[in-house]
Amino acid sequence: MPNPKSAAQIAGHPFHPMLVTFPIAFFVGTLLTDIAYRVTSDPFWARVSFWLLAAGLVMAALAALAGLTDFFGDRLIRAISTAWYHMIGNVTAVVLSLISFWMRYRDGDTTDYPTVLWLSVVVVLILVVTGWLGGELVFKHRVGVSEEIPGPR
Repeated sequence: MPNPKSAAQIAGHPFHPMLVTFPIAFFVGTLLTDIAYRVTSDPFWARVSFWLLAAGLVMAALAALAGLTDFFGDRLIRAISTAWYHMIGNVTAVVLSLISFWMRYRDGDTTDYPTVLWLSVVVVLILVVTGWLGGELVFKHRVGVSEEIPGPR
């Protein structure tokens, strides 16, 4: 049986794994700067959190586009339950991040920081789980892995 193929790729290199590192880094950065704001009360950290979250959402949209292209581009991927959990978890993380972004945008410096801090914690915890599941898709189910086994040259 062939390996599930990545539909969003160039020269055999899937886009999704290349793109997901950016929103992960931005969302983890948002959590860290939320903690910095909570500890220092310096509005600088609140502004940094806002912009990290904005960048994370933009990059998450690009990663989601590539991931959904892969998901709907090969029925073998859709047949893997791990792929469904990975997708649903990531969509949940993005929706929670959108809620957090909207709260920050709407309220500015008066944002309810305990709430947005907890949203950041939950998003990062979800990303830990979905990252693990994404690893399983590649290493266990061989999604997007070339069927060619390189030999000695």
